[in-house]
Amino acid sequence: MPTALLHHTVDGPACAPPLLLGNSLGTSTALWDGVARGLSATRRVVRWDLPGHGRSAAGLIAPGATVADLADHVLGLADHLGLDRFSYAGVSLGGAIGLHLAVHHPERVDRLGVLCASASFGDPRPWRRRAALVRRAGTAPVADTAAARWFTPGFSHPGLLADLRATAPEAYAACCDALAAYDLRGVLASIGAPTLIMAGREDPVTPPAHAREIADAIPGAALIELPRTSHLAPAERPEAVLVALRGHFAPAREAGMAVRRAVLGDAHVDRAQARTTLLTEDFQDFITRYAWGEVWTDPTLDRRERSLITLAALVAHGHWDELALHAVAARRNGLTPEEISAVLRHMAVYCGVPAANKAFATVQRALDDVL
Repeated sequence: MPTALLHHTVDGPACAPPLLLGNSLGTSTALWDGVARGLSATRRVVRWDLPGHGRSAAGLIAPGATVADLADHVLGLADHLGLDRFSYAGVSLGGAIGLHLAVHHPERVDRLGVLCASASFGDPRPWRRRAALVRRAGTAPVADTAAARWFTPGFSHPGLLADLRATAPEAYAACCDALAAYDLRGVLASIGAPTLIMAGREDPVTPPAHAREIADAIPGAALIELPRTSHLAPAERPEAVLVALRGHFAPAREAGMAVRRAVLGDAHVDRAQARTTLLTEDFQDFITRYAWGEVWTDPTLDRRERSLITLAALVAHGHWDELALHAVAARRNGLTPEEISAVLRHMAVYCGVPAANKAFATVQRALDDVL
């Protein structure tokens, strides 16, 4: 197992379930910029750069490398972060690494997303020719034609194209060696992790037929084809990719329970769960799935902003018990006493001084109880 680490970034709560995101050949962690923030609402999202890409050292890979070598680097990173088991999503070469992990290290991967990838990237000879070209002339020749392979007509991402030009040629070529040797077509049926396959309908590199081959081979795999999308789906269609991956990696109840505990605290949620009866269990499930799993996980507003809104709404409707609960939650979400006071003074203007008086007393008692 390699000892040197891939460059990586981590977003999301430290206690949330981990999700690793892998990149395609020639790109960096910037590939996931439009998706990672939304995923990190309920996941500990780890993005990493391939060797010689982004900020990872080129010396982490050598000529004749394999996808297994790259997968070992991912496992080394996971071990360094203390992640015994994780979810994984990857694009193209990053997706191939995910498939390799799910086949050869099934105990490490609990859920898998494979985007714009293949079980085999075709005849190895073009990959070897590309490796030879890049070793001879650098990445400029492949960068000049990358937009046509990566994006639909009219779309561009200058940052990713710049990343390709900045990629270390020897590392890029070694990744081409890995793609040339890669073929998992005979072993995909052994994958047991719940798997989502995504394809861009206008992808010339890994067309939808490649995705269907993977989906047909993995038991129970789901397949989504994105219209008006080429090879780098997270860059070109971040909203669609985010919705699909959130649904796959954080089903509403699971996501809702994680956020509910993060906002209200384990003690409160445990008490609510212990009091659940045949009468209330469906309602508890509804609250977890809808209020916490869909509304509170929507990345349009952060948790501080949602606490501000919630406090105001509870004062306006006189829900004093819920106000006490959410005053404590607001502190947990990062609001200061001064900010909570500002909300209540604001409500004095629009809901009346008597309501604000009651709100201040309720909130003070709630905060005193937890100090």
